[in-house]
This record gives sequence, structure tokens and C-alpha cells, in this order.
Amino acid sequence: MTFPPLRLTYNPRAAESRDKSLSLVPYITQREGEDAASDNLVITRHSSGPRLYYADEDPRDRDPRGVLWARCGWNPVDTEGRISGAPQWKLMHPHRQMVCMQTLTCQVCTGPARTPLGFIFLAGPRDHDPSRPSTLTNQPPVCRRHTRAAARLCPHLEDDPTVFLARSAPLYGVHGTLYGRDAGGVKVIAQPDAPLPYGHPNLGTFLASQLVRRLHSFRVVGLDELLNDLATAS
Repeated sequence: MTFPPLRLTYNPRAAESRDKSLSLVPYITQREGEDAASDNLVITRHSSGPRLYYADEDPRDRDPRGVLWARCGWNPVDTEGRISGAPQWKLMHPHRQMVCMQTLTCQVCTGPARTPLGFIFLAGPRDHDPSRPSTLTNQPPVCRRHTRAAARLCPHLEDDPTVFLARSAPLYGVHGTLYGRDAGGVKVIAQPDAPLPYGHPNLGTFLASQLVRRLHSFRVVGLDELLNDLATAS
């Protein structure tokens, strides 16, 4: 399987040009034509127990902690680095989501997401339980520049997001599908609603599709309040 090079160098001039376009699409959004690739999955014995592999596995099929990742097609890009294909707004490209979460870069432009006040994570307006001291998220952070754009473009955020301003967001685990053996090879065992944490014994036969972080040391703020606070901090 061939992979395109990761293009994560932030170009402020290109980002500004994209902002002015009506076709601004977050980097993590899956496009028409980027269908699930042939999986070629096998399960073999390993010293630590059964383990899921691709028959033609490439080292880049696994994340830095060794979890196998779902394959998905990549559409070509134009000379300005824009990905072709109509956006599938409710879907995140598994590998692009993973890269932005792993590197804590903006889900819209892939530029640095850290701000003077912390990282900005967005959630749906009814997703947050205020009684919980921490929360899990599969949404990569956004940079200051693209906070409003992300809130407007993502259907789940309804243009009224819950805004988390987080000082700490350690990696937690992965969403995906659990596999097992059958007479014909492998079969789907479960698709858990909750993510599996890193270190879970079932990760050996798990195919990940989204990376998840746990937010600690955060405060929930309004979108206008956040942008005002950032302007003051600057």
C-alpha cells in the first residue's frame, strides 16, 4: 500500500487564501472517493497473544503505540495542497484525524494549535457533562484563526459548540472495531461505543479509526469570550 507524504507545514499565506474561499474544508474531513481500502486482515499468534495484521502491512499502518489503523483512500491534491473531492461533512478521514490528534495541530489547516491560553477543543452543544472533571474527545484541536470556521462547518457542532480551553490533553486511546477468528479468517466481534484506552488487552486485535485524547485542566468558555481572552493575551 502506498501513502501520500504528510503535508503538515503551515503556510499562513495559503491559509489566508483558503479562508477567503467559499470552499474552505477542514483537513480532517473525508472526501468522496476516499473509500475504505481493502483490508487484507489476518490474525496470527504472537508472544503476547493473538494479533491483527494486514497481509501486506506497511510500518505506517500502525500508530506510534503499535495499534493497527484502518486504511482509507487518499484523493489527489492540487498545486495549493487542497484535497480534491466533495466533502463528506459527517465523516473524518481516519489517518488525517490521527495525524492532527497525534501532533496537536489544527484540524482545519494543520497549523500549530497551541494558543497562549492553551489548546482549543470543540464539542457538540450537548456533549459536555459539567459534573465530570475530565472529558474524552475525538475532535482534534483548532487554531485560534479557524475556531469560528470549524464551529460553522462541522454539522455536529451546530454553530454553537461547547468550547474547551485545555492546558493538558494526554493521549487516551482509540475508537474502532474489535476482530476475532472464524473459519474463513477474521470477523468483526464488536464495535464498542466507548474508546479502548491504550494498554487495554484487546488492542492486539483492534482496528482503530479515531484517536482519542482526555482533556484535563480545562475550562469551558463561550466562543466570543474565548476570542476576546485570546485577543487580550496577545
